[in-house]
Amino acid sequence: MALSDAVEAMEFTQLYPSFSSVSTQRTYILNDLYVSEVHRNKGIGEALMERAKQFAISEGAKGITLETEVNNPAQHLYERLGWKKDDDKFHYTWEI
Repeated sequence: MALSDAVEAMEFTQLYPSFSSVSTQRTYILNDLYVSEVHRNKGIGEALMERAKQFAISEGAKGITLETEVNNPAQHLYERLGWKKDDDKFHYTWEI
């Protein structure tokens, strides 16, 4: 995470470890990726995602999964960086 001089978060990402029993490999869930509005469009989001990919590679992981809102404007970034939209699986969530 980077902090500005005003001690506000400018950007961060969080990877949570998981495990694929099908492939018997570690995998990661990219649960949060945040870039403050004033710091967007400066390549920070791309740098965070590339660093996450390098970390997963260094850990010998199968890959990284992320979930996003269907109207998230960052989807073009994900796709440009080689992330593939899952069109053949449904994901279900149970919430309290």
